[in-house]
Amino acid sequence: MNEIRLQVSELPSYARELTAGSRVLLTGTVYTARDAAHKRIAAAMDAGEALPFPLKGAAIYYAGPTAARPGMVIGSCGPTTSSRMDVYTPKLLDAGLCCMIGKGPRSQDTVHAMVRNGAVYFCALGGAGALACQCIKACEVIAYEELGCESVKRLYVEDFPLVTAIDAKGGSLF
Repeated sequence: MNEIRLQVSELPSYARELTAGSRVLLTGTVYTARDAAHKRIAAAMDAGEALPFPLKGAAIYYAGPTAARPGMVIGSCGPTTSSRMDVYTPKLLDAGLCCMIGKGPRSQDTVHAMVRNGAVYFCALGGAGALACQCIKACEVIAYEELGCESVKRLYVEDFPLVTAIDAKGGSLF
C-alpha cells in the first residue's frame, strides 16, 4: 500500500478522501493536548475566552512529550489513549478541529461528530515515541506551561507516519 503525503493545511479539503487503513505521511503544524489541556480548552470555549490555538483546520496530537535530550528539539513523543479526550472532542470538532492523532478506538459520539464535520482520526505507532520524535522538527510550549508534559505545544512535523484509523465517513479499523 502506498503512503499519501499530506500537509496539515490540506486536511480540511482532503480528509473526506481518506479511507480507514490509508497510510499517511503528515507534514505541518500539529498541537499537543491531553486530558488536562482539553478540560481547559473546553472551559475556555464555554466562557467565550481565547483559545491557545485556532481550532479551525487544526490537528491535535494526543501526546505528552518528554523533555528534549541534548541536540534534539523534543524528547520521546508517543501517542496516548485517545478515548480519554472523547468527552471534549465533539465540541472541538464542531468548532472546526479536523484531525486527531492518538491510539485506540473512539466513542460513537466522537465518530458521529467526525462524520458531521468531515474530520479524520489517525493512529500513530504506540510504544515508538523515541522514533516519532525524529519526525518533529520544532516544538514550542504555547499554553498551560504549568501542566508540564501535558502543556499545549505547537509542533512542526515532517513525514510523520500515521494510519487512518477512522475516516470522515465513519469507516473504522476498530
